[in-house]
Amino acid sequence: MNYEMVAGLEVHVELSTASKIFCGCVTDFGGEPNTHVCPVCTGMPGTLPVLNRTVVEFAVRTGLALRCDITRRGKFDRKNYFYPDLPKAYQVSQLYLPICRDGALDIGGGKTIGIHEIHMEEDAGKLIHDPWEDCTLVDFNRCGVPLLEIVSEPDFRSAGEVVAYLEKLREILLYLGVSDCKMQEGSMRADINLSVRPEGQAELGTRTEMKNMNSFKAIARAVESETKRQIEVLKAGGRVRQETRRWDDNKDASFAMRSKENAQDYRYFPEPDLLPVHIDDAWIERVRREMPELAEDKRRRYRADFGLPEYDARQLTSERAWARLFEETAARTGRPKAAANLIMTDIMRMTGDSGLLPEDLTLDPAKLAALIGLIEGGQINRTVGKKVLEQVFFHDVDPEAYVKAQGLLLVGDPDLVRAAVEKALADNPKSVEDYRGGKEKAFGFLVGQTMRALGGKADPQLINRLVREALAGEPAE
Repeated sequence: MNYEMVAGLEVHVELSTASKIFCGCVTDFGGEPNTHVCPVCTGMPGTLPVLNRTVVEFAVRTGLALRCDITRRGKFDRKNYFYPDLPKAYQVSQLYLPICRDGALDIGGGKTIGIHEIHMEEDAGKLIHDPWEDCTLVDFNRCGVPLLEIVSEPDFRSAGEVVAYLEKLREILLYLGVSDCKMQEGSMRADINLSVRPEGQAELGTRTEMKNMNSFKAIARAVESETKRQIEVLKAGGRVRQETRRWDDNKDASFAMRSKENAQDYRYFPEPDLLPVHIDDAWIERVRREMPELAEDKRRRYRADFGLPEYDARQLTSERAWARLFEETAARTGRPKAAANLIMTDIMRMTGDSGLLPEDLTLDPAKLAALIGLIEGGQINRTVGKKVLEQVFFHDVDPEAYVKAQGLLLVGDPDLVRAAVEKALADNPKSVEDYRGGKEKAFGFLVGQTMRALGGKADPQLINRLVREALAGEPAE
């Protein structure tokens, strides 16, 4: 019997607001443990929460981008459970009236994943297990950081589809500016609900859940491993248990943690300390008008307006920082293809080699435009251009001033170049003879010798032409 995997995702996204969802504490990552807290986010008796308006705005923005219906009149609910990192012993969330419902996200290949709902909620704290002291410590800094939980329909049928969805979702969230999606910091993490069933069966199998996964590669391995495990259980005549499992990336396996709760286990009831949320049409339309251009729209515009090929458009929109740098540089030069090449071939490489993230770059587009002008205008060659770019990248030099100060301007005098060509041919008669005997490689050697004599500062096209002309002449007596 063949089996089919069915999965749905619950993606938790920390929002990039300055303060928490119900209080004024900062949301900065890190900091000394338990310093970004107050009586509200730690659940002290007698405190009252106040909803952060920007959280609602970010939720609406996300819902519109994912083609959701926006709930005009919503509310919050209490999700009751005890865990050491949840000081109130409940989490404020949305069960009955989530802010966004019934959306969709196209992941390519004609596949669309349904979005069941998006709801706002507060994050919990963090447990830190100390192996030296053999104890567990609690850091409440993350308590109350605003979250969106994006819940998909059970539309996934492979690990590849899961990763494609997460990559597309991350791209949209970054371009919307609602989250930094730094998975290594927990800003974006996914719970995987997965079951298997015989092919052709409509009824879903018993699901398991793997929680708080924050690596695309680990998620793909976890989906494949859990699918294989469940199929093996069923083929052996066993029964899959509904449970929460922990994925161990080092062991490439998941392990049972506890039985999986259902909604009724959390004893949801309406949050009594928060007013209902009313979102009118004017607010929604304003958010829609102010929506930033998304990556897919940029790719279409880059192809249509700049004439860039599909590959270039995708590379330049893979990160919002690349797109911004490209557009600002291209606008200053009027040479979009040259700007694209500079970013894709050299700047992306140097960024990766330096261990920097694209959003950490502070490159000045005006200086990149000036460098492109020097190259395209024939004042320096591309080899020199690469060296100057390194100085711009690492030391923020002014390209024009640096080129002049270092004497890097091209030797443009044809007589000087011709003299260097004649000397190269005179010093290397064997290479001249080889070329005239049909060995094309000798031509490249002679060009290189000429360029070396000119300190790499001559126009390669001029050198090529003059070497060809000299070699085409009568052999010297």
